[in-house]
Amino acid sequence: MHQTEFNYQRKDLPAGFSKFGFTFLIIGLILSVAAFFVDQSRAAFNYLVIYMMIVSIALGSLFLIALEYVVGADWSTPFRRIPEFFAGLLPLLFILVIPLLFLNHDLFHWAHEEAVKQDKILEGKAPYLNLSFLVIRTIAFIAIWVLFYFVLKRNSKKQDSTKDQSLTTKNIRFSAAFIPLFAITITFTAVDWLMSLEPHWFSTIFGVYYFSGTVIAALAAVTLIVVILKEKGYFSPWMTDDHLYSFGALLFAFVNFWAYIAFSQFMLIWYADLPEETFWYLTRWEGSWVIFSLLLILIHFIVPYAMLLSQPAKMDSKRLKFISVWLLFAHLFDLFWLIMPNMQPLKKGYVFNWIDLVFPILGIGIVLTVFNFIAKKENLIPVGDPKLKRGINFHL
Repeated sequence: MHQTEFNYQRKDLPAGFSKFGFTFLIIGLILSVAAFFVDQSRAAFNYLVIYMMIVSIALGSLFLIALEYVVGADWSTPFRRIPEFFAGLLPLLFILVIPLLFLNHDLFHWAHEEAVKQDKILEGKAPYLNLSFLVIRTIAFIAIWVLFYFVLKRNSKKQDSTKDQSLTTKNIRFSAAFIPLFAITITFTAVDWLMSLEPHWFSTIFGVYYFSGTVIAALAAVTLIVVILKEKGYFSPWMTDDHLYSFGALLFAFVNFWAYIAFSQFMLIWYADLPEETFWYLTRWEGSWVIFSLLLILIHFIVPYAMLLSQPAKMDSKRLKFISVWLLFAHLFDLFWLIMPNMQPLKKGYVFNWIDLVFPILGIGIVLTVFNFIAKKENLIPVGDPKLKRGINFHL
């Protein structure tokens, strides 16, 4: 056990974390391999859904770390290690993206040379929408994210032993540099892997739409783990309802932000009524997809809005735990709604297939296994951070 001046005792995560994550990982791997043998195309689209979900949690967590440094937040300092552990998924993206690069023909219409030659619009977009440039962009973006993750994490971890306050100043500067790069890379990532699935369609705020969902997913994942650890005594006795309220308020704010961006994108396209824009929404109003479209509003906005509206709700640990799981599912549902209607056999309506249930199991296994692996070697609290005491004593 490691003791600090804040009376922090280092202890491992509950054993259930490791067992639960590893079990899901093995089951998910077996079923995912089977899915690719049964229906490669459908498996590819579903794998893209879970890949973008993992990107959201990992990259969104790195954004939350950078945001804390830039704005000088105190209340979140004791919990910063949780998003640091989730951001540890970023190096794994180098491996996770490989299947998608090989499955480009299953995913992208623009990846077929004969289709590009017969389509003037695709010919015009070919300098950007081509496999070579996609690979370069993807590797470059992941490399940027990983670089900033390692720098911020190294300084944070080093501060545990050295108590060097200048490391916080360095991380503030690195975070300030990361924020604009984050805005650019997440936008291009959304365009490359989501919007280009339908290469004839475009939206000028699609990157912001994906960003809003990304932050919700990362916040929900962090909030869920924090509440679970609080219930198991890891943040006792200093964690208060004021800390919980801050998590709840942030979730509530970004739920509203997502709804604002989603409505803005829909409203502008509906009002302009241009065929080259409206067809994307009309596809999601075909057959059974209309049910998904209506459910998205209910799942991603109405339910979490109602559950987080009151002040007591934002301080209720059980409610926060439930709504965190709900919002993680909501973002996964959103990605499914964005991606799956682009699959040719599903354009006229959704038809259930067991493959759709497989990859979320794999995703849960990957996230929890990586989280647990990193957490075993780290303090759960950044004990050397100069803002830690103010964060522990935080009151609204």
